[in-house]
Amino acid sequence: MKDSAILIKSMAFAVRIVRLYQFLCQEKKEYIMSKQLLRSGTSIGANAHEAFNGQSNKDFLSKMYIAYKEASETEYWLLLLQKTEYLTKNQGENIMADCVELKKILTAIIKTSKSRQEKTDEK
Repeated sequence: MKDSAILIKSMAFAVRIVRLYQFLCQEKKEYIMSKQLLRSGTSIGANAHEAFNGQSNKDFLSKMYIAYKEASETEYWLLLLQKTEYLTKNQGENIMADCVELKKILTAIIKTSKSRQEKTDEK
């Protein structure tokens, strides 16, 4: 579990989000969107972590879906912060690339887990 790519990358992303939140509050005096970003951006890893401690395969899949939805919401806030010029194009694109990577990993996990679940349900 500790070597899982999603857990490692989502934790590193959460750390970046916390630092971005601090920057937005301290330097840009932006508190509303940055708080939303903080919540969704750190929730990705929290849900992925919880998924690995789930009670069943369905529970695992459910938590991964939630992590994906949080990543999608994070993508929205990052885009909005960039379009409202709280983030430069370079700042926005850099962290957005990490968010998109997390979404791709989560998509792969969800597809694989869903396929396994369907095979289990057939038995």
